[in-house]
Amino acid sequence: MPPPGFFERLFGSSRVQLDRRYERLQESITGTMSQFYKARDHETGAIVGLKIIDPKKLEPVEGRYKGLGKPSEGEIGQQITGPNIVKTLAWGMSSDGRPYVVQEFVEGTLLHSLLSSRKALTPPKRLDLVRQAATAIAAVHKSGFVHRDICPRNFILRPDGTLVLIDFGLTVPDKPVFLQPGNRIGTPNYMAPEVVRRRQADRRLDVFSFGVTAYEICTLDLPWPRGTSGKAALAHDTSPADIRQHWPEIPRPFGDAIMACIAAEPAQRPETLDAFLARIKGVALDA
Repeated sequence: MPPPGFFERLFGSSRVQLDRRYERLQESITGTMSQFYKARDHETGAIVGLKIIDPKKLEPVEGRYKGLGKPSEGEIGQQITGPNIVKTLAWGMSSDGRPYVVQEFVEGTLLHSLLSSRKALTPPKRLDLVRQAATAIAAVHKSGFVHRDICPRNFILRPDGTLVLIDFGLTVPDKPVFLQPGNRIGTPNYMAPEVVRRRQADRRLDVFSFGVTAYEICTLDLPWPRGTSGKAALAHDTSPADIRQHWPEIPRPFGDAIMACIAAEPAQRPETLDAFLARIKGVALDA
């Protein structure tokens, strides 16, 4: 059990009766630490996304940062803004002791579902989605945070073509103390080698995860054999399959930039996602 006042320090002491405030319309996503609902806010009438977090599952993760002043997920979300970032509207504690976060409800298709359908995207769409994903992660870093779980499950593609980063459950401030060895957190198929090997990390772990995601957007495959456990990530410091094996016609600057992102050594990756975007600025693709 967490110590007394643990979640109050993270989410505030005021309590909300969620069932009275929010009408749950449908369950959209069940995560490892939470349940996510499409809901109606009775006070405003707005349709929102309601994320209810399991305190027993949250405590071991947040407990690692006890005494470091880590902001809550809701506080972090409100500090990260941009056209490719979900809007965080509110957060707090429910009357029965469960942390919650309220976001705008993003209509659309989960990027993971889109890629899992195995329907190849047009070359211009691949380039567009990669640029939008890079722009979203750049916004996270410019706000002073490291996401730590960049993968297709955390992006939604709106009907208008906008790609939106939707989850900040594992996000931490961009400071060495929050990225120390031992915190092996993230989605294994997209996890950077320094995280897998329990080494000191920095925001370039997101660059790596982005690179794997970009590779998958372009090819529907991963640079290494896909797996369902942490063992799959142990191969991420070995040579990846060149993206040209799957897409021989990819423009060289585009392919080279993606391959640089998944370099085993962080120093060999682009320092920032803005640097990545600069490398592919002149790339254009026809349908």
